[in-house]
Amino acid sequence: MAGISSNNKAVVLVGAVVILVVCMEVMVMPAESAGVSCGTVTSDLAQCVGYLTSGKGKPTPGCCGGVKKLAGLANTTPARRAVCSCLKRAYSQFPNVKSAAVSGLPGSCGVNLRFKISLQTNCNTIS
Repeated sequence: MAGISSNNKAVVLVGAVVILVVCMEVMVMPAESAGVSCGTVTSDLAQCVGYLTSGKGKPTPGCCGGVKKLAGLANTTPARRAVCSCLKRAYSQFPNVKSAAVSGLPGSCGVNLRFKISLQTNCNTIS
């Protein structure tokens, strides 16, 4: 930003921050409008990370409690799509996640989700 005064630099920086915040809000809105927040999805499944990265043993009762809670939240098509999108976003942040553990998680917890949990799932096709 050579040749730009410090006041103008501040205006440019504030503008960039505002644009970033607006973009983040737009990305979150589909999940929020379905009544499901990605924060809720992430916190509900926080206790599953160990199981999903090791792929061994059984999920903890706390993990399964979170899966059951999410199944209850995913009671409409928009909510299922929102949960799916949040799950994909959350799991993509953990490179060591075992895909078989992810897809088998609901069954391991005795929960029937109406969609497959997978990084390859197209959330927009879930009904």
